[in-house]
Amino acid sequence: MIVESLISLIERITTDRSLIAGTLSQLRKKEGVPYTKVGIKPVQLKNGLHYQFAYYTGSQVEHRNIPAESAAKELESLLGETFRQGLLCTAEADYQVLISKKQKVTILTKPPTKKAAADLSHNRRKRYVLEEGEPVPFLIELGIMNDSGKVHAKKYDKFRQINRFLEMVEDVLPSLPAGRPLTIVDFGCGKSYLTFALYHYLAVREKRELNIVGLDLKADVIAHCGALADKLGYDKLSFLVGDIAEYNELDRVDMVVTLHACDTATDAALEKAVRWGASVILSVPCCQHELFAQIDNEIMEPLLSHGILKERFSALATDAIRAKLLDLMGYRTQLLEFIDMEHTPKNILIRAVQSGGGDSRAKWREYAAFRDFLGAKPYLERACADLLPGDAAESKIH
Repeated sequence: MIVESLISLIERITTDRSLIAGTLSQLRKKEGVPYTKVGIKPVQLKNGLHYQFAYYTGSQVEHRNIPAESAAKELESLLGETFRQGLLCTAEADYQVLISKKQKVTILTKPPTKKAAADLSHNRRKRYVLEEGEPVPFLIELGIMNDSGKVHAKKYDKFRQINRFLEMVEDVLPSLPAGRPLTIVDFGCGKSYLTFALYHYLAVREKRELNIVGLDLKADVIAHCGALADKLGYDKLSFLVGDIAEYNELDRVDMVVTLHACDTATDAALEKAVRWGASVILSVPCCQHELFAQIDNEIMEPLLSHGILKERFSALATDAIRAKLLDLMGYRTQLLEFIDMEHTPKNILIRAVQSGGGDSRAKWREYAAFRDFLGAKPYLERACADLLPGDAAESKIH
């Protein structure tokens, strides 16, 4: 069995057709496996892109062409059961996979050594919002790229995370108000990689008038971010020390970003966003303890009796509850895969865009049934009780 971080990597590089070459080696058990090495490369066939798996047995080799959409399962199986080492090459980076005898998985990210084949139309290098080779001042100052625009090898994950975030912003750009300055708040901004990225994308590239406020509890981090904003000349980007629940400095906010706010701090940020009437909400939750302590269901005892399963289920259920409540309050909500830097399962981004609502009664019945089945009393529902549909009053929690 292989860990989620490796499964996520395999699925990503096969789904987006970025895998250029691969080599699997170091058999776990020599008995019962005829081949000693497997090579992987993309091939364009008449019926679409395939990955050719070459199984080496002594001086002989057997080839199998597997459709791109099925290649992930074969790769996961080989690394999960047969081999202890793998080298997976993409145009952005090389990934060296090491699996110990005790099944511990290590993934090392290294500079790319391969270039995408020109004749594979589905396997071209992924285009990023911020391209490598184009110097970006804030990325240089944050140590992600050098002065010539080359991304440092150890910062490729952060570079991809920033671009993934900006792709999500790019998708909702038409949903933001036009013809006036935007107001954006980033709750729990931390070192503010994504806050600077957001400012650069909207103010520098898109030429939008805006004001962005980054809020965090750590005074030293906020001081550093403020100094960097001044150095970069980002005069409409400010940083403040403060608590999410107590921040009341603005009357209207167009976009709220909250990344890795712990437990119900995420819910406090979502409540603020809804009460401000934010057009767009982007939230990556962190630790989620509230539902873990509340959930009680005899039918689910086989799952809930295992702490690690209960923790993961509670986190997923919490985000499902948040998404449905946002839907009930007039948003169109999506749960999207995000690139998390800690290689944990907490890599879900909640993206909500104002939509005006819909059939609130049907949505409420669906939500209430799920909530009651779990025995949950969500913070967000209690905090936003006055904003939820009037026809749901009888089954609200108190």
